[in-house]
Amino acid sequence: MSNKTVADVPAEESKSGGGAEVLEEGLILDYITQLLVKEAPKELVRQRVARALFHEYGISVDDMLPDFAIPVGGRKKKVDIAIFKTGTAKAFENVRRIVVCRPEPKKNGHKGVTKLRDHDQAEKDLEELKAVMSEAPACEWGLWTNGLEFFFLHKKLSRFDIEFEPIGDWPLADESQGSRDVASAAYTRRADKDMLRVAFRRCHNFIHGNEGMPKDAAFWQFLYLTFCKMHDERQPNRRFWAGPTEQFDPEQRKQIRARVLPLFDEVKKQYPSIFRGNEEITLTDRALAFMVSELAKYDFTRTDIDAKGAAYQEIVGSNLRGDRGQYFTPRGAIKLMVKMLAPKPNERMLDPACGTGGFLVSTLEYMLDTFRQRAGHVAAEEDTQQFLSHVDELRNYAAKYVFGADDDQFLVRASHMNLVMAGSTKVNLFHINSLEFPGGDRPGLEEAQKNIKLGSIDVLMTNPPFGAEIPITDPQILRQYELAHIWERTDDGHFRNTGRVQGSVSPEVLFIERCLRWLRPGGRMGIVLPDGILGNPGDEYIRWWILRNSWVLASVDLPVETFIAEANVNILTSLLFLKRKTDDEIRGEDLGGAIDYAVFMAVAEKVGVDRRGATVYKRSPDGEEIIQEVDESERIRVGGQNVVRTLRRKVKIVDDDLPVIAEKYADFRASNQLPGK
Repeated sequence: MSNKTVADVPAEESKSGGGAEVLEEGLILDYITQLLVKEAPKELVRQRVARALFHEYGISVDDMLPDFAIPVGGRKKKVDIAIFKTGTAKAFENVRRIVVCRPEPKKNGHKGVTKLRDHDQAEKDLEELKAVMSEAPACEWGLWTNGLEFFFLHKKLSRFDIEFEPIGDWPLADESQGSRDVASAAYTRRADKDMLRVAFRRCHNFIHGNEGMPKDAAFWQFLYLTFCKMHDERQPNRRFWAGPTEQFDPEQRKQIRARVLPLFDEVKKQYPSIFRGNEEITLTDRALAFMVSELAKYDFTRTDIDAKGAAYQEIVGSNLRGDRGQYFTPRGAIKLMVKMLAPKPNERMLDPACGTGGFLVSTLEYMLDTFRQRAGHVAAEEDTQQFLSHVDELRNYAAKYVFGADDDQFLVRASHMNLVMAGSTKVNLFHINSLEFPGGDRPGLEEAQKNIKLGSIDVLMTNPPFGAEIPITDPQILRQYELAHIWERTDDGHFRNTGRVQGSVSPEVLFIERCLRWLRPGGRMGIVLPDGILGNPGDEYIRWWILRNSWVLASVDLPVETFIAEANVNILTSLLFLKRKTDDEIRGEDLGGAIDYAVFMAVAEKVGVDRRGATVYKRSPDGEEIIQEVDESERIRVGGQNVVRTLRRKVKIVDDDLPVIAEKYADFRASNQLPGK
């Protein structure tokens, strides 16, 4: 390990201002020691595990050391992380747990799936771990991982021998492993964002890669079990759990199946709008036991909404990307739109092209933060009663004020799962064609007509399907829209509707009009649009129509990396924010002329990722990555009690303009009121 320390950047040279610290190229900060180490595939795995040891297992970094030497066969063997008995000296005789790390395996060709091994298949790799565990007298727990495969071992001493028992997981910092044999005594934990994403990938890889199930079928099996998990968390007696060794014993796997299948029957009855009733969990006992063991360790209800959403989106994005212009919105752009529109707890919110529910989930996350701020609570420090109070608030809010719709029934189901996982609640989702609404023939039409009438929405956010390759050509739909007609310029520089309907129109054009009509007068909306609508000469009539019918609140240009990284779409887009004018405001401007008002405009040059999706960080003028100090807090169990432990760590600064734009917009609005009434 390098013993270099970080260097100061003079204030006048730093992009971030002040005496910021920097990292040389190819170096990263060790999470345990805060010393600089070389960035390498294996090191990235170790850092991810080290962070999880604190955030998930409640193990203090003061009880860890990287690259700790253990004598094996007359030689010293370094283990990647040694964990010592709490409060003892960092000495060989006090080593309690050992972690051996390897680089993450490369994805298997175009499928992007790595077949996972079992303990027997990984026996050769595990020999090293067993050797060092055997020599450390107090070491009871071991982990071998390459970032995707996790092999946990429990060392058992007999009178004449040492045995290594495969287990599904480690105990928490002060928990005895035996407690997990009893469901009511098992202590689930909040998931670390990166580790939850890995757990989801492991589940999907196991079904698809190990079981040979087609990718889409594997996704739905994953969805069914996640529904079971969320349903189980709301029950007084838990059934979605796995003992430490159950997944490794064929007979005990059957016991897991006997607990979970009745759960799925309950889920299908509870969500008749999602399930037809004939769905089945078709996984083998082995696959079912593996997935239950992976998911049961986490408390989804208490895990951050953002962490759950990021993990879920990774699985969904690789399975349900549509071929009809359905480009799932990057999370940074979603968060920016939610912050700029700032929905209030009593405002009705709609996404009429909700996809997998990104805007809806982010709205729930924003509202949960609102509830906490109003009560003066901090997420990492709130007690159970405070947390459950906010969850109840969120459930009531979602049931009354949050709505989504989509024309793809599979995306509606996927969105349901995302929202149930995010808010632990039922939500208002409708399978309809939003461009046909209030007409159409989709099964969700009747409920949508009752709940989301045109002119009834306070806040609307959406990323509609767009592109000339998927035009709307149905005359019955086109006749409904002013923007589907042919417009001609008048002598005074305005435009006139000729009354003639175009033969085809790109869907995003119609969505502009439909979304605005869905708003109540004075309602606010944000929409993702291709840049052409805002700049092409042939689309000037669209811009004129927008200006006549709405107040333009803001426009934010996004770089091409925004959609390349997450949707593999090479397109320039903008976020357009509008407020619907009242009829009186439209008539007043028609008679008296346009009213001048301030419009916020911004250009995002960086969105935190490059074209390949890799995270990019802020750099000094010399090209070195800038770091800053942050506090990381976690509510963990110590001595059987819940305590808050805070860790101060130096981290790199993601180069992302979107959070800054949100702050600048808030400043702009503080001195510029929304136009109109």
